[in-house]
Amino acid sequence: MTEIICGVDVASQTLDARIGRDGVWRQFTRTPEGTEALAAFCKEQQVTLVVMEATGGYERLAFAQLWAAGVAVAIANPRAVRRFADGMGVLEKTDRIDCGMIAWYAETRRLKPLQPASQTQQELLALVVRLRQLVEARVTQRNQRRLVSNARVQESFAAILAALTREIRKLETAIAEAIAVDPAWAALARAFRSIKGVADRTVARLLAQMPEIGAISNKAAAKLAGLAPIARDSGKQNGRRPVRGGREGVRSILFVVAEVVRRHEPDFAAFHRKLCAAGKPKKLVRIALARKLLVRLNAKARDIRATFAGAAAASA
Repeated sequence: MTEIICGVDVASQTLDARIGRDGVWRQFTRTPEGTEALAAFCKEQQVTLVVMEATGGYERLAFAQLWAAGVAVAIANPRAVRRFADGMGVLEKTDRIDCGMIAWYAETRRLKPLQPASQTQQELLALVVRLRQLVEARVTQRNQRRLVSNARVQESFAAILAALTREIRKLETAIAEAIAVDPAWAALARAFRSIKGVADRTVARLLAQMPEIGAISNKAAAKLAGLAPIARDSGKQNGRRPVRGGREGVRSILFVVAEVVRRHEPDFAAFHRKLCAAGKPKKLVRIALARKLLVRLNAKARDIRATFAGAAAASA
């Protein structure tokens, strides 16, 4: 069966859709009504896959609504699409051209549909993202307060910090409750916290931002988190292998927590000493520790998922 791909270029106000590289083009408003019309257009054109770029949030409404209408959707990396266009000699850039390029890229890469997250997963992610925003805001306010001596301004800082702390505690409670009521999440949380240095906030970040943990290989997990070295070899030259891409939120928390874990877990401490004694750069040591922690977490999650899968099979 020939796959018919519709590329969609998402903007703040519009959705530009094109069938294939240079097929039928239509423009819709980025509203529930416009997305409904886009779904009808895709069904009329017998589209098997809609592909849109990740835009930082603008694509979420269309993504969810298209899936709800029975239209499969995949998400493409916008930087990869742009490089693909440059490589194909397409230097022009308009909304009409871009949606065709997205479709062409998806066809070439044979992109697969990205299943939407469950309602509980979306809820947890929203809570975790908001918690991170408020924690960062509190750090900013505390740093600014240190430079101020005026009493009235200090009162303003105190009021804002108190409000931020209240909201942070509310979110932490809501996150803990969401994890506790889900048996699989609760079991994963206990397994993760068995590693000394891994606390509740780390558990929440992992469950929210890396739901695949335990269901993929260690190599795939490292690549997903941006902790896998990227080969840069050519001929007889073996270049340095940097890490790049991946989920920044997961990677950043692993960097911090790995430093804490090595102070409590003997094998992490020994691994750290071995790398330092070998003269490895500090950044490489930091990455290696984070990757080791991720591999350990992934193994624990794999065991938990296997247990739940076995229990489900036995009760079936």
